[in-house]
Amino acid sequence: MKLTVLYENNSGFKKGPLGAHGFSALVEHRGVRVLVDTGTDGRILLNNMEEFRVKPRKINYIFITHGHYDHTGGLKVFLEARGKPIKVIAHPEIFRRRIALKPHRRDIGIPFTREELEALGAEFILSEKPLEFAPGFISSGEIERRTWDRAVGYLEEKGELIKDPVRDDMALIVDLGESAAVITGCGHSGVLNIAWQAEDVLGKPVKALIGGLHLLGASKELLDDVVEKIDAEKLYAGHCTGIDSYAYLKARLGDRIEHLHVGKTVEL
Repeated sequence: MKLTVLYENNSGFKKGPLGAHGFSALVEHRGVRVLVDTGTDGRILLNNMEEFRVKPRKINYIFITHGHYDHTGGLKVFLEARGKPIKVIAHPEIFRRRIALKPHRRDIGIPFTREELEALGAEFILSEKPLEFAPGFISSGEIERRTWDRAVGYLEEKGELIKDPVRDDMALIVDLGESAAVITGCGHSGVLNIAWQAEDVLGKPVKALIGGLHLLGASKELLDDVVEKIDAEKLYAGHCTGIDSYAYLKARLGDRIEHLHVGKTVEL
């Protein structure tokens, strides 16, 4: 398996790629190419795809980890550039209206309707259950919350705001043979819950957990819980992990954790 980071908060150390808030990665395995999320801005996504010679028409599937704007905002521009249909794997609740109240009230959900994306060629496969949609590529399905999670924001129902459990937060599981790689967008389900779900779905240990871990502002107690209980052999953390939280984990985990940036590749 080869993973290439195409969209990340950190642009890395090479002229050309652009960094911006959001996440997207290309996962290549067994001749199949899956685009995980599309970042916030499609123009930045396409710029970085061009930098790394990734052609939109060569992508086989899109996997959406959850319905927040910083993981779906590039969808429309990507579909326009691709110019032909593509299957999009996601949870049935990705199109729910999401709202944040800080620093001011704003929409944080997908900035497009399902209908306008389908008109551009998106063929949605929406399932809350684990699903193997290509050989070696499995959607985690809705993740069981066995311990703490990192859900954020609100849902609007009948004019009232209720806390959003972000039930549509899912991870991509890649079967490596004797182990698994797990790619998460933001980790709203909780990094421990995500790793445990992957182990249960595939019945194999997690070799690498890659993506945003949503530990920005996390307490020392919560970070220590990650250090003590995470079973993954390696962590590749970026996006919403938080600089301070990453530094703390790096001090505790050493070589078991690395930071993500645009252009970083992970080969397993």
